[in-house]
Amino acid sequence: MTVASRRGLLGAGLGGLLLSGCDRLTNTPSFQSFIGHGQDLTFHAQRLLLSGQPLAREFKASDISRVFKANGSQSPTSDTYQALLADNFASWRLMVDGLVAAPMSFSLAELKAMPSRTQITRHDCVEGWSAIGGWTGVPLAEVLRRVGLAPDARYLVFHCADNLGGAGDAGLYYESIDLFDAFHPQTILAYAMNGAPLPVAHGAPLRLRVERQLGYKQAKYVMRIEATDRLDRTHGGRGGFWEDRGYEWYAGI
Repeated sequence: MTVASRRGLLGAGLGGLLLSGCDRLTNTPSFQSFIGHGQDLTFHAQRLLLSGQPLAREFKASDISRVFKANGSQSPTSDTYQALLADNFASWRLMVDGLVAAPMSFSLAELKAMPSRTQITRHDCVEGWSAIGGWTGVPLAEVLRRVGLAPDARYLVFHCADNLGGAGDAGLYYESIDLFDAFHPQTILAYAMNGAPLPVAHGAPLRLRVERQLGYKQAKYVMRIEATDRLDRTHGGRGGFWEDRGYEWYAGI
């Protein structure tokens, strides 16, 4: 299935139902079972096809889009984030914990001192638009090697600073991927975009780039990475902010 046809199917099908307010249908066990079986089929089929860890297409610098839309939050409004922004993230630290041998936190400077990767890739949004951008960051695998994953770790949950609405922590953005994608060479924690520090609107100081999945998986404003053996104990239990609201957990393209 092509990127365009996948976006069209998701947008016209699941997205259309959600946006039209068909809550009674989408909340029925039969509908959720149907969606779940479809997602499982897509997930296992693509895992089989991608078992050799092929790379997403990379582009030339001349292909970078002049306009790259910033979706979702443009700047988290919490006092904590605004204080970090005010000191140019000098006191910001990325916490990596959960099912790891040695929980650690890393400053932005420490992450930048690690081996880095630069890639120019296409960002495909579930809304139907695409843009090409250049990203530089530390491979996620490099960070994971430093903390050491426990044998029972299966997923990584990315806890973010932006709140898209909701009482308490209900609106906090979060995402998750499995270890297959975590160790893919193009999965990076990006701190730069198009040769400059990552803009606030695009997730400063750090965002996830998991290039073989749709845009809502590219979590911005990452504050903490939690290794876990299951996803049903975090927030809505489906592995991500939008997944808790009906989107697919595996958004491969």
